[in-house]
Amino acid sequence: MGNKLEHLALIMDGNGRWAEQRGLKRTKGHEAGAEVIRDITTYCAKQPTIKSVTHYAFSTENWKRPKYEVDFLMKLLNNYLKSEIVTYQKENIRFLAIGDTSGFSKGLRDRINETEEKTKNNTNLTQILALNYGGRDEIVRSINRLIDKGIKITEESISSALDTPYSDIDLLIRTSGEKRLSNYLLWQLSYSELTFTETLWPDFTPDELETIIRDFENRKRRFGGI
Repeated sequence: MGNKLEHLALIMDGNGRWAEQRGLKRTKGHEAGAEVIRDITTYCAKQPTIKSVTHYAFSTENWKRPKYEVDFLMKLLNNYLKSEIVTYQKENIRFLAIGDTSGFSKGLRDRINETEEKTKNNTNLTQILALNYGGRDEIVRSINRLIDKGIKITEESISSALDTPYSDIDLLIRTSGEKRLSNYLLWQLSYSELTFTETLWPDFTPDELETIIRDFENRKRRFGGI
């Protein structure tokens, strides 16, 4: 084995297009995509090197979508966390949320906090959902935290003040053929390997993920060196 994959990040793109291609409402694509999150997370929990997987679940820009779709996504997230607690406990997975969840309903915030609390002692894998998350917003908020505490601004202090201090990303995968970062984990992706696949998220499988991981393991990572 070459490169060791410890932290995987995913931009789960293509739910709406997947549904539209099948003559379905966009919400059906989000439902199908939620099932794939479970499949991919369970696969990652069985890999010996993977310690964390971060999913881009709802961005700060997603509020611009039609109200009915945003409302559906909020309900879907609540139901996902409610049902997923079984998987978290079975697979020994810890759940964390990053982003500014203050804009969510109290019921959803309570569900997020409850899931974090119930899984806080699980050690096999950490699943992180980026919720109302934007990379620039995270950096600004982390710097403001440091200023409020009178702490000098350095790379190390900013890293420690992020929403949830965690390791840099080894590999980012974006589905659906789009080739951009979309304001995602901008600080943590500085030296990450990037993979873009044409597969729409509801069609993304553990088998395709395994193929991408094998490719990642054989890449030469220079981190600015030769």
